[in-house]
Amino acid sequence: MAQRMKEEAPRQVLIHDPTLRDGHHAVRHQLDRDQLRDYATAADAARVPVVEIGHGNGLGASSLQIGRAKLGDDDMLAIVREALSHSRMGVFMAPGWGTSSDLRNAVAHGAEVVRIAAHCTEADVTEHHLGVVRELGAEAHGVLLMSHMAHPERLAEQCALLAKFGAQAVGIFDSAGHYLSADVIERIAAITAAVDVPVIFHGHNNLGLAVANSIAAVQAGASIIDATARGFGAGAGNTQLEVLVAVLERMGYSTGIDLRKLLHAADTAQDRLMPTPPTIDSVSLVSGLAGVFSGFKTPVLDTAHRYGIDPVDLFFELGRRQVVAGQEDLIGDVAQQLKEA
Repeated sequence: MAQRMKEEAPRQVLIHDPTLRDGHHAVRHQLDRDQLRDYATAADAARVPVVEIGHGNGLGASSLQIGRAKLGDDDMLAIVREALSHSRMGVFMAPGWGTSSDLRNAVAHGAEVVRIAAHCTEADVTEHHLGVVRELGAEAHGVLLMSHMAHPERLAEQCALLAKFGAQAVGIFDSAGHYLSADVIERIAAITAAVDVPVIFHGHNNLGLAVANSIAAVQAGASIIDATARGFGAGAGNTQLEVLVAVLERMGYSTGIDLRKLLHAADTAQDRLMPTPPTIDSVSLVSGLAGVFSGFKTPVLDTAHRYGIDPVDLFFELGRRQVVAGQEDLIGDVAQQLKEA
C-alpha cells in the first residue's frame, strides 16, 4: 500500500518566475519601484517558488549598448527582497555583462537562487562564477542560451560541464522561441541522461508553442520550468505562467502554487507592468523562424525603421549570420549592408 501511494504521489514541478527580469525586455528595462513591488507582492502571495529580478540581460547589464534600466541593480534587489515573505528571490547573470562583484552584491541583498548563463557552446566561461555562487551559499544554476544552435548531444555535454563546475540545476533557454515540441523532448531527454541534477527549461512563444514545449520538457524529465505572468517577456513573450500552472495541475503535477492567487498576480502584471500583453505579431514570428534572440525585436524594429528596410529581411539575415545576444552592435552593420544591397 505504501509503495502504491508513493507511486501515485503527484510529481513536483518547480516554477521559476522571471516576469520582473525577462519582462524588462518588453518595456525597454523601464519598470519602476511601484511596479516591481506590486507584482512581487502578488507573486509571493500566490506562493510562486522563485521570483527573479533584474535588467532583462541580467546583473550588471544596464548600459547604453543594450538599454539603461530605470533602476539600478541595488534598488531592484532591495525592493523585491522586501516584498517577498515566502518566495525565494532569484537573479540572472551572464559573464561579460556581470562580474563576481555583482554576484556578491546580489547575494548580500538576499538573492537565494543565482543563474549563470552562457551561450550554448560556451559552458566553460561559467566555471569561476558558479564557484563564487557556491562559496556564497546561494543555489547555483547553470543555463545555456540560444540552445537551438547546438545539437542535443552537444547540449548534454555542456550541461554536464555546468554540473561539474558546481551547478545544482542545469538547463536550456529557447531564447529565440524556435523549438518544436519534438526538439525539446530530444534535448531534455539527452540532458537528463547526462546529469544527476534537476533540469531546467525556459521557453519563448514566437511560434505559439511555449506552453506545449514546457509540458513536453516536463514529460521528458525537466523539473524546473520558467514562466512569466501573461507571458510578459522578450519578443512574443515567454511561457505564460498562469496557463502553465493550470495545465500542469490538470495533468496531475504539483507546483505548490495557489492558482486563484496566481490569477490575481497575472491580472496585476497585465494592469501594472505592460502596455499590452505580448502577442505573436509578424516580426516575432519571423524572429522565431529565423532563430534570432527574442530580445532583439525592439532594436531590430528601430534599426529597420531608421534605415528604411523591411525588419523581416533584417531578422532573416541576422539569423543566417547566427548573431546572438551581446552582439546588438551588429544589427546596424547588417542593416547598412542590406540597405546598400
